[in-house]
Amino acid sequence: MNILNTGGAGLAAFGPWVLLLIVWSLFWKGLALWHAGRRGEPWWFVIMLVINTVGILEIIYLFAVCKLGFGELFKK
Repeated sequence: MNILNTGGAGLAAFGPWVLLLIVWSLFWKGLALWHAGRRGEPWWFVIMLVINTVGILEIIYLFAVCKLGFGELFKK
């Protein structure tokens, strides 16, 4: 079955997943950009702003580069 020839019905089925993926990506991107900005790391900020990796690069930055624990993600 070709989802492009279903009059949009096939694409509409992916709507909730796409929305969830967008929210997931925006959450991690925003958190990582905030930490990069506060740490004065402009290269990381620009890289994460330009490259969309569905949160993967941002998660690596937060936990591997910044070495933050989960409880530290939302502290100032």
